[in-house]
Amino acid sequence: MTPALLITRDDALLEDLLRLAAASGSLLEVAHDSGAGLREWSAASVVLVGSDLLGSVARQRPPRRADVHVVGRGPTDDAVFRDALAVGAVEVVELPAAEDWLVELLSDAVDGQATTGVAPLVGVVAGSGGAGATTFASALALTAARTRPTVLVDLDPLGPGVDRVVGLDEPGGVRWGDLSDSRGRFGARSLRAALPAQDGLAVLTWGAGRPVEPSAATVREVLSAAQRGSDLVVLDLPRTWDQTTAEVVTRCHRVVVVADRTVSGAVSAARTTTALRALNEAVALVARRGGALAAEDLAATLDLPLLAEVGHLRRLGEQVDLGLGPASARRSSLVRAARRVLADLGLDRAA
Repeated sequence: MTPALLITRDDALLEDLLRLAAASGSLLEVAHDSGAGLREWSAASVVLVGSDLLGSVARQRPPRRADVHVVGRGPTDDAVFRDALAVGAVEVVELPAAEDWLVELLSDAVDGQATTGVAPLVGVVAGSGGAGATTFASALALTAARTRPTVLVDLDPLGPGVDRVVGLDEPGGVRWGDLSDSRGRFGARSLRAALPAQDGLAVLTWGAGRPVEPSAATVREVLSAAQRGSDLVVLDLPRTWDQTTAEVVTRCHRVVVVADRTVSGAVSAARTTTALRALNEAVALVARRGGALAAEDLAATLDLPLLAEVGHLRRLGEQVDLGLGPASARRSSLVRAARRVLADLGLDRAA
């Protein structure tokens, strides 16, 4: 696969982008007309279209694909944005302001982290208060990280903090508050390097004190970078959500509801499930043991596929307090349930 394709006849723009490609360790395939560019269009991991040839490319109606970006020098007019929409471009950027993120973009292409092969997003949400969704999300991420790069993202500002649950709550590393004023595209490698991480797992959570909630654009870009830089992204979702969280739910490949096998738990989980299904049909159940309802009956009540059942978690509090995380006992029902969810995603290599 070509690392990146540049379509331009602008010598100054070509010179700038060749310099940025050299800084990223990437090679550019250069097309000096739209016809030559379209011959390489589908094979390239990233496509950069110079604003000078954008109109010509748009008129040829290229097939839709990921990772198309329009690059120009200086301010752009409305026609450029219209043509960018026609070619399916993710964004329009201007040099020299966009130099840093272009280097990151090209670096991601070299590493095979372009968005043509993004990691699945898995959201985990509690069907009722105290159902243990944060614990399960943490166990799922820890189990996956034994065999593949995984990112665990905490989207619940009022939760216990996934960094503490997985044992990565030492000072240092980027939190949501540090990203709240960020603009533009995040590089996959730079984001992962900035997060608290250990043994294949990187974590993004909230800092101490009052949570500083990021904008929808920041959340969108963070998740995109996390997907490019890992094999799985696990989301600890809040039980109630705003527009940003609703958008995240629509992007999930699977949403896992963790619910108690009690009547009150079933009633609460039914409300949660109804709200989720309005946004995403790929909802499934992980049931907790210890209630009056059988797991199969709870799944039937909620009209959800049953992925797994989690038993009583003895010594869980002690394991978390010691910084071992909820997946340290590899034969526990929690880890077995996590493996079943990974199998559901096609990520069932032994962990």
